[in-house]
Amino acid sequence: MNQGTRDELLGRLAEAVGSVTVAHPTRVAIDGPPAAGKTTLADELAAVLRTRGREVVRATIDDFLFPRAQRYARGEYSAEGCYFDTHDHGALSRVLLDPLGPDGDRRFQHAVYDHTADTALSAPVRTATADAVLVFDGVFLMRPELIDRWELRVFVSIALDKTVDRAVIRERQVSSRADVERRWRERYIPSQQLYFAAVHPTDHADIVVHNDEPQQPVWETHTR
Repeated sequence: MNQGTRDELLGRLAEAVGSVTVAHPTRVAIDGPPAAGKTTLADELAAVLRTRGREVVRATIDDFLFPRAQRYARGEYSAEGCYFDTHDHGALSRVLLDPLGPDGDRRFQHAVYDHTADTALSAPVRTATADAVLVFDGVFLMRPELIDRWELRVFVSIALDKTVDRAVIRERQVSSRADVERRWRERYIPSQQLYFAAVHPTDHADIVVHNDEPQQPVWETHTR
């Protein structure tokens, strides 16, 4: 275990990215429960990498969702629906992860879905340089469909009950506390428990970041 400042953590993550030696873009997964702090960490890491001269492709699982009717076919609060029916892993692999992988042409799209409009999105095709870094945040990124597509795997860990309080603060402008708590306790937290039981994601992570106190993070490095 290591404990330090936020900047020290980001420096350690940037060093880990820099240690990857492949002939194609480095694909970095930032996994963890909802409201764990994945997006913030991914944005900060992307900024650090850019200051070090790396091209960064920034993307998120929220832009690879199935339409709302499919996501909630089992019910709005179904944990199984959250885990099995929410994310279009086929499209994610096809337009982003595989093109940036060892057999890809580096021509990619960073999104396929517009969450606000609940419609498919045709993002422009871009071409990454061979030494670019994909910094990708989202839930369930260590599951079998995706596990082999990352050169670096980071898991942002937090006590699941604490995610409820963070979510209430984050969503207070659009949802009541009761609505947020119900969604987290009936859908999101049980889906994470399902994920942990099925996949054991921290066992697959190269770095686990304990993010209960974001300004005083603790992290551990695994070898595989």
